[in-house]
Amino acid sequence: MNHSYKELLKQREALEQQITEARRRELATAVAQVRELIAEYGLTQQDVFPAGRAARAAANGGVKVAPKYRDPMTGQTWTGRGKAPKWIQNEDREKFAI
Repeated sequence: MNHSYKELLKQREALEQQITEARRRELATAVAQVRELIAEYGLTQQDVFPAGRAARAAANGGVKVAPKYRDPMTGQTWTGRGKAPKWIQNEDREKFAI
């Protein structure tokens, strides 16, 4: 089974076409099954895709937190969450509190 490079490329192209066609057919079947179940049970979008915690966080972009510290030299602020900026590292944070 010693195929040339060109023969292998042709085989790959044929396989990719077969894969694409199989996926298209199977997706059509899957969508039909889903639609049938939705109709049979009277499901709504909320039933299938509930707006849970992750959906709410994505919808409002997360919660904005007010800054707790300000650098008097530059006016930069930090909420106190995440990695501390260089201007407050190894410093007494109380003197930067807002």
